Amino acid sequence: MKSTQYSDKVLDHFRNPRNVGEIEDADGVGKVGNPVCGDLMWIYIKVGKNDKGQEIIDDIKFKTFGCGSAISTSSMITEMVKGMTLDDAYKVSRQDVADELEGLPPIKMHCSNLAADALKAAIDNYRTGESPEIEIATSCQLDVRVILGVDEFLGKGVYKEIPSDLEELRDKRVLIVDSGDTSLELALKLKDYTGRVVVVTSAKTVPGTVEIKKKLKHSPVKILLDSELVEIKGELDEVEKVVIHDYDEDEKYELFVDVVIILDYRG
Repeated sequence: MKSTQYSDKVLDHFRNPRNVGEIEDADGVGKVGNPVCGDLMWIYIKVGKNDKGQEIIDDIKFKTFGCGSAISTSSMITEMVKGMTLDDAYKVSRQDVADELEGLPPIKMHCSNLAADALKAAIDNYRTGESPEIEIATSCQLDVRVILGVDEFLGKGVYKEIPSDLEELRDKRVLIVDSGDTSLELALKLKDYTGRVVVVTSAKTVPGTVEIKKKLKHSPVKILLDSELVEIKGELDEVEKVVIHDYDEDEKYELFVDVVIILDYRG
């Protein structure tokens, strides 16, 4: 880890992680893995009650195998939610954790900031008995990805930012490149404007946080797993189709679209 890239808080929690370990008789366990990066973490919670009779996180511990950001975010969230009601703890987001750490590099927000997801999985495991194991994966190659045609069609069907007025995408065939939760939340919003929304992701399973994953599975949004956008094509200054590389089948194919949205793209 380089101090020029990480805040002092991130470095402190990496070097001196809090609440490391396992609760053998835990009331809830959450296990989250990102197979793209190799990060893996467990969150263990013990549930108690406060003087108002509300369920609270009485104790919390974690085990993490991964990079410094994964360790730091795991450590930070245990400090943030200890003593908090389950309802409030469930609302803690990746962004909340990053803010408490005074920021994370953008690429780490997508790949290694999984602590909030592991906590939600632990609470779900306690409340409903759901499986504690979930997989979250997004592309970790945002800085090196090259997509042909981006510059050629920028402003002509290609967006690098969320359009200020989503109404302009009404009834369009929209392709969104998975670059993290913001892109996935946009896909879910767009289902109210068009019935043709496709997300292309390098993940092998439905990507996103626990909540986003559930919403995507029950939405009309189509997910192209284990795939990558490699080229955008068109004529007369309009996007007409894209080339997708399906890594599972190791083949490329064309898909007709009107709009391509690539947030966080650096080329």
